[in-house]
Amino acid sequence: MRKNDLSRSLVAFDQDSTLVAVVELSLKRWVVAGLVPGVAREPLKKLEADADTLLKLLHRWRDEAVKVGKTISRIVVAFEAGRDGFWLARWLRQRQIEAYVIHPSSIPVSREHRRTKTDRIDTQLLMRSFLGWLRGERKHCSMAAIPSAAEEDGRRPNREHQRLTEEAGALISRMKSTLVRFGIRKFNVKLVKACERIEALRGPEGAPLPPNTLGEMQRDMARLRLVREQMKIIEKTRQQKLIKAPRQGTNPMVLMLARVIGIGIETADMLVHEVLMRNLRDRRAVARYAGITGAPDESGDKRREKGLSRAGNARVRRGLVQLAWRWLTFQKDSALARWYRQRTASARGDIRKTMIVALARKLLIALWRYLTVGEVPQGVVLRPAQ
Repeated sequence: MRKNDLSRSLVAFDQDSTLVAVVELSLKRWVVAGLVPGVAREPLKKLEADADTLLKLLHRWRDEAVKVGKTISRIVVAFEAGRDGFWLARWLRQRQIEAYVIHPSSIPVSREHRRTKTDRIDTQLLMRSFLGWLRGERKHCSMAAIPSAAEEDGRRPNREHQRLTEEAGALISRMKSTLVRFGIRKFNVKLVKACERIEALRGPEGAPLPPNTLGEMQRDMARLRLVREQMKIIEKTRQQKLIKAPRQGTNPMVLMLARVIGIGIETADMLVHEVLMRNLRDRRAVARYAGITGAPDESGDKRREKGLSRAGNARVRRGLVQLAWRWLTFQKDSALARWYRQRTASARGDIRKTMIVALARKLLIALWRYLTVGEVPQGVVLRPAQ
């Protein structure tokens, strides 16, 4: 069994000396269920959303087990991944308590049309799945790798840049739609001096923009200018970081990936911090994390493919599909580009779109091998090393 396999526990489970607890998190209240050795009841406690209170409760349950003659050598806690992220798991581990974060989609639930859902039932489902995982049984639930605070912080610039890009696109589309309502189609709202020229605009009727619409357009342009300035700050800060400390942290991986023609700093930063820096066990895990594996549906004689599983990281999936189209332009002589052209030479448009996903999956695995073992994809052109 590989050390980075989170599908089951690597430690033997002794129920007589292990205190097990699961936490149902929410914004204002936590519900904690426990399995305490030597205690017949299954305790369930509602707490305020406070880590210190949770720690006191775990120690109290441990003391109850000690009073009835049990020796507690291990305390394990699990909760579902959600809005709170991973801070609680890191906080508990610093206090010598094993903490695990469960993928919510891996918890089996009733398939009734209107199933009963309460915090008590949710903790029972969590406890059942977590105990199976602790016993080493497969397919009970899946655990998420707990990143450090620095690893989580490393993802923020790229995610913020992506959010600002989407906001800028929405602003531009809204301003264009506003101008079209007045018959103005050829004005470029992305110009630097667009805010100064908009007052002189005239529609086909010869009238300027109404005052309320003009004020709205000016405010949108000011907001677009601010968004662009923030994007430039993020890009400049990242570039300075790479120049100042090229061998620190994940910077070598970003620079190594950016040597591939067709991959810029932004794409390299996204791929490294979202997927390639993770300690994934094999190529299947890499493709599965990006959600670009198949979802077969087989029952008796019926066999069909439902398409992509889409169970992984949506940012990685979208970025890879865009990169795959760019790859055909910038790396025409690579083995992956030739593989795609051979299978889509006489194919319909929908087949080409389907095969681009297969190319994205192969490309991700090739880049993963390039960073982990130094294997340059066949036929790929690299920029000169600086």
